Amino acid sequence: MAHLFDSLSIRDLTFANRVFVSPMCEYSSVDGYANDWHFVHLGSRAVGGAGLVLTEAAAVLPEGRISPQDLGIWSDDHIEPLTRIVGFIDAQGSVAGMQLAHAGRKATTYRPWDGHGAVPERLGGWTKVVAPSSLAFAEGYPMPHALTNEGIQEVVESFANAARRARDAGFRVIEIHAAHGYLIHEFLSPLSNQRHDEYGGSFENRTRLLREVAAAVRSVWPEGMPLFVRISVTDWVAGGWDFEQSIELARRLKKLGVDLIDCSSGGNAPHAKIPVGAGYQTPFAERIRREAGIMTGAVGLITSSVQAEQIVGTGQADVVIMAREFLRDPYWPLRAARELGQSIAWPVQYLRAAPEGSPSR
Repeated sequence: MAHLFDSLSIRDLTFANRVFVSPMCEYSSVDGYANDWHFVHLGSRAVGGAGLVLTEAAAVLPEGRISPQDLGIWSDDHIEPLTRIVGFIDAQGSVAGMQLAHAGRKATTYRPWDGHGAVPERLGGWTKVVAPSSLAFAEGYPMPHALTNEGIQEVVESFANAARRARDAGFRVIEIHAAHGYLIHEFLSPLSNQRHDEYGGSFENRTRLLREVAAAVRSVWPEGMPLFVRISVTDWVAGGWDFEQSIELARRLKKLGVDLIDCSSGGNAPHAKIPVGAGYQTPFAERIRREAGIMTGAVGLITSSVQAEQIVGTGQADVVIMAREFLRDPYWPLRAARELGQSIAWPVQYLRAAPEGSPSR
């Protein structure tokens, strides 16, 4: 039986524990560049003892940003400021990972505290918004252009190029964002994909883009380093993407060299009725882990140490991937280990506040 603060090995990489920091958009970049806010935000969670710290969604193309203030990795110039952040995370005994993303039809929108809907060009927005089909996400969102086959190949190549840049910056985990109604999820779901070519219609065709992206990223990503994929396991809408398709997709991704499925849900249908509650998405991780034979991460309203320990200890998931609770408490792992009576290494600078006998780092 695994415990929350047991180490976990994936390929050649060993994580100090099974508490991972989920990607959380900070909407604080200028032209995609990481800055001091990202250094402190991500570095604090590493000081707090997380086994893996994932960046927010980093856009693989400038038009793939959700907002004009999103993090980017579409240029070699983005590498240098990220390298500093990675070095600090590594020095804390944590692992730095990057989530690669393309927002698709949910691009060029306001960051949450600035408004809602599409950002006009005069305020930094853009008109090149793409999707599998010309269907807007919701009222007030931009009407996207359906990607051509040439455009699809540009997207695939951009994910691979972004993975190379992440490698050069020192990241040791890549997560492909294929959830929450962004571009890859839009291709997966028949709600947003109404194409009639080799990228639309059947399950085989709708999953083609993600499979091509995963293969392209794996081809440039070192063999000994893990590759994750985040999916929305269900659209929560009849006739949309669902659990059974997710299980089969996970089986296919495992054969392509994907190591872990980050199991989220929703985001592609604005009026979906989602039964939100504590741990409401954990059953997704449990069933995909069991039926697809692949490691999984549980996400969604995981807040207490006992809850997280139960998820890992009962084999519902291999890791917990937490977001909002880390915003409330960057040092959640240090507190949780104390509550559970488990061992975690404390920063030597903070050791005087640690439980007696705690190891240092």
